[in-house]
Amino acid sequence: MEPLLAIVVGASYAAGIYMMLRRSIVKLVIGIILFSNAANLLFFTSAGLTRGAPPLIPEGMLGPEGAVADPLPQALVLTAIVIAFGVLAFAVVLIHRAYEVVKADDLDQMKDTDT
Repeated sequence: MEPLLAIVVGASYAAGIYMMLRRSIVKLVIGIILFSNAANLLFFTSAGLTRGAPPLIPEGMLGPEGAVADPLPQALVLTAIVIAFGVLAFAVVLIHRAYEVVKADDLDQMKDTDT
């Protein structure tokens, strides 16, 4: 399962970089989304894909019984998802405003304007 996820992570990074190198600013944002999702998937994969019970300690016990899932990668990826959503929302508003001013989606045309 992990070699398949490694291929998916690599393909997502490649697609994200390809989209970020395009001239359209909308494709740039799509590339950023793919890149952040690939980073989250890479973190999950590198933390190890183990199935286990939730890390709860039963009452009267000193430790959990059996194998438990590691909550740290899940918490970090959840935080990264929230941050990526905030960056995406900001980028969409910024793109909308830039398109209103420049009336173009092409990054080369945006670079040449003096408005």
